[in-house]
Amino acid sequence: MTDTARWREIVASTLDWEQAHVGLDRALEELPTQLRGRRPGGAPFSIWEELEHIRIAQRDLLDFCRDPDYEHDLAWPGDYWPTSPEPPSPGAWDESLEGIRRDRDALKRWTVEAEVDLTSEIPWGTGQTYLRTILTALDHAAYHTGQIVLIRKLLGAWG
Repeated sequence: MTDTARWREIVASTLDWEQAHVGLDRALEELPTQLRGRRPGGAPFSIWEELEHIRIAQRDLLDFCRDPDYEHDLAWPGDYWPTSPEPPSPGAWDESLEGIRRDRDALKRWTVEAEVDLTSEIPWGTGQTYLRTILTALDHAAYHTGQIVLIRKLLGAWG
């Protein structure tokens, strides 16, 4: 017999764990402000672009899971990326990080508390399950966190 509550807690914990790689907070630790918007030679994105992309996509996935009135308004790829390699204002960096943390925590809570079978299809989706969507949020954030580490290495600002 499966302990559903424990299983949900494990899935929720994966959204910010550091079992096989560094987490987002560690990837951004001690990053010099002047490097946030810099694209190293030939790299398609800056750390700011990666960070804001994580926020936008994670928010979309959270809304998709829990909002029965969800309408997919974002066009791929343009609406999922910021328009500039640099944060548009001094506060944009902190706002993006705060949004990521807030929405990640909301997705974790929803994963544990939602009164739906996580393996069931999302009624307003096109065949996606709740679990698939949660795992997509986890995988997406982990992938782009790795990209942040790579950009930092290319900028000479990692370990």
